[in-house]
Amino acid sequence: MGYYKTLGVEKNATADQIKKAYRKLAVKFHPDKNPDDKEAEAKFKKISEAYAVLSDAKKRQEYDTYGSAGFQQRYSQEDIFRGFDVNDILNQFGFGGGSFRTGSFRTHPGGGGANPFGDLFGQAAGGCGGGGCRPQPTKGADHTYELAISLEDVLQGANKNIALRQGAGSQNISVKVPKGIESGKKLRLTGKGAPSSSGGAPGDLFLKITVQPHPLFTRDGNNLIMEKKIPFSAACLGTSVEITTLEGKKFKVKVPAGVQQEAKLRIKGHGLPSGPMGARGDIFVKILVLIPRELSAEQEKIVNKLAEVGL
Repeated sequence: MGYYKTLGVEKNATADQIKKAYRKLAVKFHPDKNPDDKEAEAKFKKISEAYAVLSDAKKRQEYDTYGSAGFQQRYSQEDIFRGFDVNDILNQFGFGGGSFRTGSFRTHPGGGGANPFGDLFGQAAGGCGGGGCRPQPTKGADHTYELAISLEDVLQGANKNIALRQGAGSQNISVKVPKGIESGKKLRLTGKGAPSSSGGAPGDLFLKITVQPHPLFTRDGNNLIMEKKIPFSAACLGTSVEITTLEGKKFKVKVPAGVQQEAKLRIKGHGLPSGPMGARGDIFVKILVLIPRELSAEQEKIVNKLAEVGL
């Protein structure tokens, strides 16, 4: 279920509408109002996660751009709740010190990337039940590895097979790389990190994306830039150059007479996608006018004549 549907708002909802929707649902599903109701606890966590994303302009933009699946690959639970203090939010809504015991929402010391629902959902380091306090299973450590991909992978998306070491053996898994991904972004593989030493869930594996250099194109956001060298005479008189796009399509691009050094000619809509469902950028052909280092006797004679007429 998407975050907008979770809160019952439209995708174009304003920040105030999102806040009001969360407040209404928080009143209904707050655990203090629904003691021992696991469904209400789960619902409250879901609406709080949705609000943590949609109330943050940057996270909301990423969610709108990449969709639910793409967003979940880029953001861990720690990332989603980073900077989100549930107690502070509930106090703003007038829950603190009133009919709800906000003290039952204990956040981890230090805040930051900690999950503010750890104690509520049994994810804290320890807890107390009817038989007294006892340690709770802790999650295994997360691991991060680099995954090298090509510009073609960025254009089309890709399925990458990687081998994960597990003790003395290894496990082959398939990873879906979404279109339009950038260097530095991370893909999350839930439960593929280190095992827990206390019987808890295993950690996660984060694959940090590195886009490899391309022999013809350089990337500028969603645009691609390539260089084409032409002789001085072609720059003066005009010419055409043949371009092959990243997916193998060929175009003839007209170079106008009098083109200047490093002028850029655009091929619209043949760059990289802005995300799995986003529009594509453009290709820019940068023109480089070749100046010969040496001239033959005949060339020197012609250039001298050109100089006589001011060229």
